[in-house]
Amino acid sequence: MKTPFGADCEYFYGDYLRGRNHEECRLLGAAGIEWESSLCRGCPVPAIRRANACQFIRLKPRVTRTLFSGFQRQVQVTAFCEKSRDVVKEPHIGCGQCHPLPPIFEIK
Repeated sequence: MKTPFGADCEYFYGDYLRGRNHEECRLLGAAGIEWESSLCRGCPVPAIRRANACQFIRLKPRVTRTLFSGFQRQVQVTAFCEKSRDVVKEPHIGCGQCHPLPPIFEIK
């Protein structure tokens, strides 16, 4: 579904049937974090899921306040690969073991 800020996110859910106005982020809800629509503005999750569709990657969100954005709350994500059992340093790319590059791209 599209978030309040226009990004497609598989974790966002909105129920608008017959006048209902229920919205939630199921990723934050599963982590026990209270969601508000302003968190969707700078959330990295939609971009990560567009760039990396690996079925083994698990995202763990946390909400922080940064000094440079005027103490606004924002979502930060850490990733873990269940196949390689390792922390993913760059979630946009992946762990490098699930989907190796073809030999044509390797430097010899």
